[in-house]
Amino acid sequence: SLQKRCQAFPVQKRDITNVSHCLPEMVVNLMFLLQVIKVYSEDNTSKAVEVPSDVTAQDVCQLFVLKNHCIDDHAWTLFEHLSHLGIERALEDHEYVMEVLSSWAMDTDSRLYFRKNYAKYEFFRKPLDFFPDHMVSISSETNGMVDHCDLIQTFLNSSTCPEIHGYLHAKEQSRKSWKKSYFVLRRSGLYFSNKGTSKEPRHLQFFADFSDSDVYTVLAAKKLHGAPTEFGFCVKSTKCSSARDLKLLCADDEQTRTCWITAMRLLKFGMQLYQNFIQPHQKQKASPMRSISENSLVAMDFSGQKSRVIENPSEVLSVAVEEGLSWRRKSCHRLSGHGSPSTAQSSVLNIAIHVAQPWFHGKLSREESHRLIAQQGLIDGVFLLRDSQSNPKTFVLSLCYMQKIKHFQILPVDDEGELFYSLDDGQTRFTDLIQLVDFYQLNRGVLPCKLRHHCARITL
Repeated sequence: SLQKRCQAFPVQKRDITNVSHCLPEMVVNLMFLLQVIKVYSEDNTSKAVEVPSDVTAQDVCQLFVLKNHCIDDHAWTLFEHLSHLGIERALEDHEYVMEVLSSWAMDTDSRLYFRKNYAKYEFFRKPLDFFPDHMVSISSETNGMVDHCDLIQTFLNSSTCPEIHGYLHAKEQSRKSWKKSYFVLRRSGLYFSNKGTSKEPRHLQFFADFSDSDVYTVLAAKKLHGAPTEFGFCVKSTKCSSARDLKLLCADDEQTRTCWITAMRLLKFGMQLYQNFIQPHQKQKASPMRSISENSLVAMDFSGQKSRVIENPSEVLSVAVEEGLSWRRKSCHRLSGHGSPSTAQSSVLNIAIHVAQPWFHGKLSREESHRLIAQQGLIDGVFLLRDSQSNPKTFVLSLCYMQKIKHFQILPVDDEGELFYSLDDGQTRFTDLIQLVDFYQLNRGVLPCKLRHHCARITL
């Protein structure tokens, strides 16, 4: 296989004349194939790795998953971050990394980031969350009616395409002002109407296509470009290197921005995105691995002669609390057996046990938690736990639901000298935060949805 890859990048004989007597041609070819790239993580640590020139974004992610012993849940993604332009995008799994890097200007601070992106293919699972009815028009052949599953199929079919339409703010060329217009996205490109919501050909003006362009998220639209909202995005040509060449757009809310960006990705890459989505699942069927989806979290009762699945939420809670108390008593017994004060030691143990968990982010501010969750995917169930800034004795659960981030205070409850934690004013109690998170991964309870994906930070 190495020989085949080398043959794909042949070296001219004149390039190896001086060394042909001492090195095989295949080895010389390999020297020309390998490239060094630098990749950053969430905490801005970085690692340089040597990769083949035809390496894909998915290949790089797999490399770092193995090197850092991460759980491969197919959400790890390579991001292109162009700080001089204030924009970034998630590279598609099939994209060639060296082609992306070759488009960067030499004197700019451009980076590759390795981080989670839970929303990468979520539109295949829940298309309605990404394509609201008022923004989608189907061809007249179906009388405007289409099954939810067929909506994505029409994007992938080269002969048909749903039409995405709605109002967007666009930054006028060579000006600081923004103008709100009615936009229409078709397979041929993005257009805006110069007469209200008219879609007549004479009223539609071409804005951008995606044959040689990519869509990026604008990170600070208000601050950098004076946009009316923070929900900015742009179309950037692969040859563009300055901010004035960006085609800047701005939506009124996150759902609208997500709809436009997702539709543009589907139009540009089509069936290749679906292949990227199903490929890991096909590998998993061929080589079964432990699933870490929410479906794999099942409450079990092992107290009897035979184990059984617990389906009653109330029973799940009582069993969880009892197991937590039993575990706590055993921990106290072990500690006191070594000559340590059991009550004091167990209190410290309960308080500190969550610190090593990947979902706990310590003294993270509200703004930072928003940024971290938004980066790793605004889909239902993305969450993290952090220390409360307003009350040092409490914790906060930050959770994404309906593309909005909500915060829930976790209060300590003192019951006759025993410390518990609760999200619902003491009605449901847990001996530690690990037990709390485990419970809400199985049960929605007072939350708008179950905890599904935790925000993760790793050091490369």
